[in-house]
Amino acid sequence: MDTIANFIIQLKNASQTGKETVFFPHSKMCAGIADVLEKEGFIKVEVKKGKKTGKLLEIKIQSVDGNPKITNVKRISKPSKRIYYAANQLRPVRSGFGRLILSTSKGILSGKQARDAKMGGEALFEIW
Repeated sequence: MDTIANFIIQLKNASQTGKETVFFPHSKMCAGIADVLEKEGFIKVEVKKGKKTGKLLEIKIQSVDGNPKITNVKRISKPSKRIYYAANQLRPVRSGFGRLILSTSKGILSGKQARDAKMGGEALFEIW
């Protein structure tokens, strides 16, 4: 099961249905992605301790004038086909209104952070 795809699709579905909060099981990958999305202003994240399930990520979706900031996501690199970008191949997403999320040797970074650090990596997904 692709946990990254499950995570981003849950965020997209929650934003489209008008939910403000989503709970997701904690993992290092999902926590790293959530931290980057929080820095980019798409969500707010809190780590909660569940009684039976262990750690949970409580994700609050940010909105502007009642409209959620997350309108769509696109998974780029899949378990069956990995896509890698070099630092000079990183371009703005949706004319700067979207974000590219990468897995690099320094952890999970947005496309802008990776471009500034002159690092490439595996392109996980785009969000806008």
